[in-house]
Amino acid sequence: MTSCGVILNQPIQVSEARIASKTNLEKTLIDLPKPSDPVVVAVYKFKDQTGQYKPTEIGSSFSTAVTQGGTNILIKALDDSGWFKVIERENIGNLLNERKIIRQTRMQYDNSSESKLLVNPLLFAGVILEGGIVSYDANILTGGIGVRYFGSGGSAAYRQDRVTVYLRAIATKTGEVLKNITTSKTILSQSIDGGVFRYVKFSRLLEAETGITFNEPSDIAVTEALQKAVYSLILEGIKSGLWNVDASYKEEAIMMMEEYDREITEGDLENYLGVKTLDKVNKFSVSSNLFGTYYQGDFPYARLNLGGNIAAHYELNKNWGLSSMIGIGRLSTVEYVDKRINPFSVDLRYKFLQNAVRNPYLKIGLGSAFTEDFSNSNPKVKAGLGIDLYINKNSAINLSLDYNQFLRDDFDGLESGRYIDYYYQFGIGFKHQFNRKKIIKE
Repeated sequence: MTSCGVILNQPIQVSEARIASKTNLEKTLIDLPKPSDPVVVAVYKFKDQTGQYKPTEIGSSFSTAVTQGGTNILIKALDDSGWFKVIERENIGNLLNERKIIRQTRMQYDNSSESKLLVNPLLFAGVILEGGIVSYDANILTGGIGVRYFGSGGSAAYRQDRVTVYLRAIATKTGEVLKNITTSKTILSQSIDGGVFRYVKFSRLLEAETGITFNEPSDIAVTEALQKAVYSLILEGIKSGLWNVDASYKEEAIMMMEEYDREITEGDLENYLGVKTLDKVNKFSVSSNLFGTYYQGDFPYARLNLGGNIAAHYELNKNWGLSSMIGIGRLSTVEYVDKRINPFSVDLRYKFLQNAVRNPYLKIGLGSAFTEDFSNSNPKVKAGLGIDLYINKNSAINLSLDYNQFLRDDFDGLESGRYIDYYYQFGIGFKHQFNRKKIIKE
């Protein structure tokens, strides 16, 4: 009942306006070590440069895909950090017009000596911040799962979009681009639904459905991307000596820079989907597996048996590889079949995510299941799937599931029925990678 309550948590009352919640990155900006002297910066315009409209199921709408208030979000992030003094430049015409009104009013109606000062001079910026929202990629990753049986079932689906921003700091005196920062943020959408549609009695139809959809706000994603850009700009500036940390915050700054360097190292080993990857492709690896076999032949009541194998793997490129495996196992039923086998196969493997730390793959192969004394062979074809889960710089846990189809129907001594004998094999094992220099564990 608790989960039902969460799913059916529908807003039925009008809510009051409230102060916007702080993001985790906003809290990080506020907690930054303080500068020795804040930097005066100007932001003229931080525009949406994507030109994209919000996607819908029927095409697109006239609403833009990302917020048009990037300048306001950037100024807020700069102010929260405490490292910058931001001066007004986006609506400089309004500011100059108001100063003109002040001067004219004082000249006409104020005869005091103080009026000769008219208006204080404007503060000028040593650094100009430029850039924009440069990319909004929709549906970079989609997926889901669903099941329905006898009129009842449910499904879940997700979609991932991504927004990317660029921020650069320019020296006012020379026009030199001091730093150029790129950050991105994914935008997640999820939906869960379930329902039933069936006859409970003659001419009595039961139909019910429920569901929930979650869409991460795009303006929150832009806000976090810009906050991350400001955070990175501050740390890159400290590293390059463009600005300095207050002396009383030296230790905090050192810890912060070490954490930032680790983040950069990990980011270098991520692909465009944010998946952790290995830094180098190695050609050769070996593995050993403990597996279970489940025989399906002409006799009923199959047994589950344990076995083991060793395998050698050679990587042809980032996606394709070859494997050779030999092992020992048993295929049996409760009463009629009990044979020890020595399976051998050569497999062609396809890795979906190239050098990802968590890397699923498909495989097909040819081989044979030799009898105990290798006097007889039973040729077979196989197909399977698996995943390598790297746990350190050289080692991985391997999970696999294979379907092995014999090419003859005489393994159990009986040729009967419509189907040729086959068996399932599922296993868990350890894989060792040779000469791999470095890996980042997620």
